[in-house]
Amino acid sequence: MRLSLMPSLSTPPKCQNVTINNIPFSIINSTNPHLPFRTPVASSHYPILSNSTPITRSPTNDVITRCQSSISTPLNSQEDDDDDEEEESLVQDLRVPAHWLLPSKALEESQWLKVTLHKWLDDEYCPEETNVEISKVAAQSYYVSLLEKQTDLGDILLNMARNLESISYKESFHGAFSSANAAVNLIVQRIELQGKTF
Repeated sequence: MRLSLMPSLSTPPKCQNVTINNIPFSIINSTNPHLPFRTPVASSHYPILSNSTPITRSPTNDVITRCQSSISTPLNSQEDDDDDEEEESLVQDLRVPAHWLLPSKALEESQWLKVTLHKWLDDEYCPEETNVEISKVAAQSYYVSLLEKQTDLGDILLNMARNLESISYKESFHGAFSSANAAVNLIVQRIELQGKTF
């Protein structure tokens, strides 16, 4: 006679969701003896052979696995709040200082941009006549934006790109938007530099 030590499969394992120390887990509770993890099974499932000793099992042998879910824990909520604060801070930094809106300061900043952008364009590829026109138009657009009390660098960028579209770039390595983007990057660097000096 042939004895089978492995009974047939019964019901699939049950999963129960629990929370331990504010962390979601799933408890897999299976009565299937084929699985490596299970709860106590009735002794009738296992034939006891002669000269064998019954195996003693612990009261429970549940397996706990970490749930991969989008449930927000207090720790995750704290991290999300920190990320939101950093994003808000970044948005606030993308504005020109209020005192730059004064006519005299606006003129000073636009002249600075004209010289600095011209040098950057020459150094980026090579000196060319178009660089003179690009820096001139960008500086004028920047000056007008400051006089119109525009502090958002996103708006300043779009206005500058539109104004720079009036230039022909057939014999240039640059373009309207790339030039405007370079100008705004220089402005951001100047804002950060002056912010550290105060």
